Amino acid sequence: MKVSVIGMGAVGTEIVGFLVNMSEVTEIVAVDKVREKAEAELWDFSHTTPFTYAKNPTLVAGGFEETAGSDIVVITAGAQLQKGQTRDDLVRINSGILQGLIASVERHSPQGIVINVTNPVDVMTQVMLRASNYPRERLISAGTLIDTALFLRILSDHVKIDPKNLYGYMLGDHGATGFIPWSLCRVCGTEVDTFCRLNGLPPVDREAVRLQTLEAGFRIFERKGNTNHGIAASVFRIIRAIEGNEQSILPLGVLLQGEYGVDDLVMSVPCVVGRGGVERILCHEFAPEENAAFHESERHLRDLLALA
Repeated sequence: MKVSVIGMGAVGTEIVGFLVNMSEVTEIVAVDKVREKAEAELWDFSHTTPFTYAKNPTLVAGGFEETAGSDIVVITAGAQLQKGQTRDDLVRINSGILQGLIASVERHSPQGIVINVTNPVDVMTQVMLRASNYPRERLISAGTLIDTALFLRILSDHVKIDPKNLYGYMLGDHGATGFIPWSLCRVCGTEVDTFCRLNGLPPVDREAVRLQTLEAGFRIFERKGNTNHGIAASVFRIIRAIEGNEQSILPLGVLLQGEYGVDDLVMSVPCVVGRGGVERILCHEFAPEENAAFHESERHLRDLLALA
C-alpha cells in the first residue's frame, strides 16, 4: 500500500512516524511546500528502520508527481490555528488552499482514498468534494474521531475502566457544536449512569464532560502551540482500518445524502470503514435532545460552508 502525506508539519510528520514504525505500507511519500523539510524528516525516519519490525517502506520526499497511484492520501496542509483563533476562523484561507490542492491530488491519484485533517475538517472536506470528482466514500474527514478519543479518555478517568472497554462517540462537528449521544454510550456493555449506580460511583456530569472534551485541544494548544499526538494517532487508526479492511466503526466526516434527515452536508457520524473507505453510514435513533444537538451542528456547519 502506498500512502502520501501532504503537509509535513507536526501532525503530518507524526503520521509518517506511525506509518514507519507500525504499519504494513510499502511506500510513504511526503510532500511539503518546503521540500527540504520533507527530505530531512524522511532522512531522519530512515535512521529508525534498523530498529523497527514493520515492513521496510520506501521513503520518498517530492512533489505531487511522486504521489501518483497512492492508495491513501492524507491532507494536513493549510493555515494553522493561531492563539485567539478558533478552527472556524480558518474557513476562507484554507478553502482557497485546498481547492487548488485537491486538483493536484486527483490528477495523480484519482482512485485513492483521501483523508482530510485540515481545519475546519468537515467544511474543508465538502469544499474539496465540490472541487473534485471523488465520491463521498473516498474523500472523508478525520471528523470527530479525535474528539471521541478525548471523550472516552475523560469518561475512563471517571469510571476507572480502560477506555478500550468503553463505547461512545462525539458526533456532529469537530468544533464548538460537537455533542455526545449519551443514549448510545456504554461502559462494559452497561448504560453509563446505571454502571455508575451499580458500582458505587457518582453520576457523570454530562455537560461538564462535553465541555472538558471540547476544551481539551485548546488547553494543549495554549501550552505548546499545537496538538499533534492525538490527531496523528486518530488518522493512523483510519489508515489501519482501511489497510486491513476491518469494517470498523469510526466517527468520521462524510457527505450525508439524506441520512439523519440531512442532505448535502459533511458531518461526523458513525461510519463502517474498510478497504473502500467509508463503506456504510450507520444510522442511529437519537434521543430528542440529541437530535436537536445534531441539527444545531448542522446549522453551524452550513453557516461556515457559506463562508468558504
